Amino acid sequence: MPGRTEISDHATGGHAVGLANGRGSRRVTIGRAASGRLTLGEVEAVSRGNGVRVSIAESALAHVRAARAFVHTIAEEHRTVYGITTGFGHLSRVKIAPDQLAELQRNLLRSHASGTGEPLDIPTVRAMLLLLANSLARGHSGASVELLELLVALLNRGVTPVVPSRGSVGASGDLAPLAHLGLVLIGEGEAYFAGERLPGGEALRHAGLHTHLLGAKEGLALINGTHMMEACGALALADAWRLLRAAEVAAAMSTEALLGSHVPLDARIHALRPQAGQPRTAARLRALLAGSEINLSHADCGRVQDPYTLRCVPQVLGAARDALTYCGQVFEAELGAVTDNPLIFAEDGDVLTGGNFHGQPLALALDFLGVALAQVASFSERRTYNVVGPHDWDTGPNRLPLFLAPQPGLNSGYMIAQYVAAALVNEIKVLAHPASIDSIPTSAGMEDFVSMGATAALKLRQQLELAFRVVAVELLCAAQGLDFRRPLRAGRGVEQAHQAVRRVVPHLDEDRPPAPDIEALAEALRAGLLEGLAPETALDTSPSKRSHRANGAGGRRAAADAGDAAGTARH
Repeated sequence: MPGRTEISDHATGGHAVGLANGRGSRRVTIGRAASGRLTLGEVEAVSRGNGVRVSIAESALAHVRAARAFVHTIAEEHRTVYGITTGFGHLSRVKIAPDQLAELQRNLLRSHASGTGEPLDIPTVRAMLLLLANSLARGHSGASVELLELLVALLNRGVTPVVPSRGSVGASGDLAPLAHLGLVLIGEGEAYFAGERLPGGEALRHAGLHTHLLGAKEGLALINGTHMMEACGALALADAWRLLRAAEVAAAMSTEALLGSHVPLDARIHALRPQAGQPRTAARLRALLAGSEINLSHADCGRVQDPYTLRCVPQVLGAARDALTYCGQVFEAELGAVTDNPLIFAEDGDVLTGGNFHGQPLALALDFLGVALAQVASFSERRTYNVVGPHDWDTGPNRLPLFLAPQPGLNSGYMIAQYVAAALVNEIKVLAHPASIDSIPTSAGMEDFVSMGATAALKLRQQLELAFRVVAVELLCAAQGLDFRRPLRAGRGVEQAHQAVRRVVPHLDEDRPPAPDIEALAEALRAGLLEGLAPETALDTSPSKRSHRANGAGGRRAAADAGDAAGTARH
């Protein structure tokens, strides 16, 4: 039997998990009608702590009880119904005796708990618990109220099953991961509780909870679902938005460090291409760059156009916005899904066998999100390369030294930081290969086409870890570049971002190992270091005729004072 161990840093997923333990806690209710369904924001709040308590809507309990009663009737009448009185998968032709139905469900959990690899972090498993409970609360799975309440109690009392990360093909539900989760409910497996990794039954006892004796269909209801894929997707999407917004800030800072033009951000340009994300990215960069002294300093320079990684930020990062929005729609819709099989329609007296457990919608979205992250990271690295590289046009007294090094030659500055970003981007691109284009049949051919959505989810998590580091490298370099542009000031939003970066990482005045700085800044970005800058609710995407008449520095100054910075000067 496994013994006690301390919870590792990996287990917490880099997030402190707080538990709801008193009055004043925020409450999330599952099982509500369509207008009050669970949201992606609530999934993150419950998963990552902040004192959120989970409850079950009273209206849902009647539906749960009705479906459970119908399952009892089927079992008592010994009807042949898949998963209730039969075996599973290719063994569905085997009829199970009435006195073996509970054993059938228990054996299902034990046999399917075949996962391997490092455990999923605690926030992800908490999300799985929430999503599973939310699905069962819809009253179409036939689980008992007692089982549903135990799942919610695990969340509220801080008992988190230990779930190996590998083993799901994302088709007949996330079978292996969910089986490991389910073992804890019957007093087996392992769980984290109060900072320790304990045998499942012991964790329940310490939390003041009792094991559950599975009834007909309950084991199947626990493991037939897309909850691991959806949990990973929901949390990854929240992180991806933080990454994207940080990348927009980094792009604005690099624009200033490289004396880039603000003209490509003019709202009139983006009004002529009615994509959803593009004008919002442009508006956000205009807000970040408003009031820039650096921009005024090179209003009449001879440069006509910038490289694409500066000039096409709205088009590229705006497209990433659109990708994230699409993925959010898929993940949000799944929060209203029941992905069990068979499904119970007690009011109609029907049990219907279908395929809602198939992860294809999620697999495609998870892969698409991974492709978008690869573009964001690659785009960022190219700007880093530009910031650290030499430029023959940069000849003024405040020019950037090669590799942003104080006393180049004696110091190497951020030369190797760019190498690191390039290596990380290469790995991200490899991980961007879609898992969902593959299928390996399972269950003796009964499950002959699988989604591989769990693989898509796991590699997406790796991509995010690497991408935050890539953007951190760009911010390190761009902030150093701004230091060399002093006394000129960047746009107001960029200056705020520079101050935030400097609270985490000091100016490089002589060579030091950049590795700790990269890690510290990446972690700060993931925690939301730059989230308050140019908030989404304050963006103005409408074209304006204000401050566009002049071609020279006067027009530039008027544009900057107006907070638009979208004049029509040559550069």
